[in-house]
Amino acid sequence: MTRLIVAAGGGGDAVAAAMLHAALYGDEDQAVILTYAWDRLLIDPLPGPRGTDSFTGLEPVTQSVWSVPAGAHPIPPGGSTLPRLGAELPHRLALLDPHHGAEGITRQLEELVSHLAPASIDLLDVGGDILARGDEPTLKSPLADALTLAACCQVNAQIRLLVAGPGLDGEISPGDLRPLFGTPVHTFTAEDVETIGSILEWHPSETTAMLAATARGARGICEVRDAGLPVPLTDEGPTVHQVDLDDAVSRNGLARAIMTTATLDEAEAHSREICGFSEIDYERNKAAWLTERPPRKLDPEDVLAQLDRFQSEARSRGVTHTTFRHITEALNLSGSYRDDLRQLLVSSRPKQYAAPLWHIA
Repeated sequence: MTRLIVAAGGGGDAVAAAMLHAALYGDEDQAVILTYAWDRLLIDPLPGPRGTDSFTGLEPVTQSVWSVPAGAHPIPPGGSTLPRLGAELPHRLALLDPHHGAEGITRQLEELVSHLAPASIDLLDVGGDILARGDEPTLKSPLADALTLAACCQVNAQIRLLVAGPGLDGEISPGDLRPLFGTPVHTFTAEDVETIGSILEWHPSETTAMLAATARGARGICEVRDAGLPVPLTDEGPTVHQVDLDDAVSRNGLARAIMTTATLDEAEAHSREICGFSEIDYERNKAAWLTERPPRKLDPEDVLAQLDRFQSEARSRGVTHTTFRHITEALNLSGSYRDDLRQLLVSSRPKQYAAPLWHIA
């Protein structure tokens, strides 16, 4: 028996999809997780998502769908977490390629449904920005979710939309999301997190890290991203809710506008028009900024001193937790030092490691 899970926003949504599968379906079957290769600049220095032509070693599933096995490699200078995920997850990862717009993703889904005849299809979004109208001032990354939503609503199959960790992406508040929630589906526990625990040790996703942390009992305020966005860690954090797919499409203006797009450029143009920006433009600008301002190297003594200053300032803002990605950027370290930084902090101050987050004492 095969189940299909579409990771709406890519990145950590694929990791959360594996945790969801274990929690809801156990070991009775395997999943195909359809996900973007769209990593942050800490991993992939090239802005935007990677397509099938950005990898070697992909394996064909259908005419337009390729899987990402452990032996696949992103073509330099591009980067991707998917091959390592393919090695560590018990599921098959399929590459969701947005370069042919919503029409291309719809075609991928239709082929997969026909080929797999899955027992169930879940569209999973961690945080809830898939329910954005498009005009929210806190919205940061609407395009990826809107593309998957636009495609899913055009496929002739029963697809269940699930939102995990309401508000953990810091883009839509839980209060705005609650009226849209239907049946509660699950509340993740510390036991559920164990299925992906080793992956969270290295994967850079902040939203899925907070989802796991709240399932393990973390509560407080977590500071994330380069801008230091404060995200509340509450009892709602580990919950999963079903949302009516038609209601989501009716609310998401960008998803409605891009349904017939045949290129990613078209979809981006609609995002600029409806939301006032494109997240890929932001990545382009940040990539250029990083090129002009090379980060410094990791000196342990200097880093720990800088960390003390950072934590003191964070405490004054009421922050109780942060992510290693945020610390890496706050200390102006290269993304290549993220794992070294984690090892340094965990070994030198183990009591502050609230896996997979860092607790600000």
